[in-house]
Formats: sequence, structure tokens, C-alpha cells
Amino acid sequence: MVNYLTMPYTELKVSNGKIRVFREDCREEQLVWHRDEKDRSLHVIEGFGWLLQYDNQEPIDLLEGHSYSIDKLEYHRIIKGDGELVIRIYEAA
Repeated sequence: MVNYLTMPYTELKVSNGKIRVFREDCREEQLVWHRDEKDRSLHVIEGFGWLLQYDNQEPIDLLEGHSYSIDKLEYHRIIKGDGELVIRIYEAA
């Protein structure tokens, strides 16, 4: 049985956002479709082969050094790649 309360990442709060590290050993079933309560922008610090998928769209590569926007209440998910994924998340106030 999957425990969805176990987060597939560790998180550090920083000024104007947070940094999340998705562990290499996280399981695909932990990376669930979800919605966030605020608009978000995420910036990829490190990662290879990880993908972002918006509802009803093909997955897109999460590329180091690139930023991606996620609208409030928009269904999305992360798809596991190789190694760790490190992102910085900025949320609208």
C-alpha cells in the first residue's frame, strides 16, 4: 500500500520561495497528479530526464536553468527522471 503522506521530496524554505529536492529513490506512485492553491513558477536548478505534465498535454522536459509556470488549480505532475531533481519554487502572494 502506498502512503501518499510520505513526500517524495525534501523542502527548504528560502526568501521568496522554497527549494525542493526530489530524491533519486522516490517512487513513481508518489508523483501524483495534483493542483496548487496559488500560481507558481518553478526554476530547475539541477536534474536530467525529469518531465512536467499539464492536464491533457504531452509531458515536457524540465531543463536545467529554465523556468516553468503553473497556474492556480491547474492539474499537473512531475515524471521521474535520472538522479535528483532540484527546483526553486516561487508562489504568487
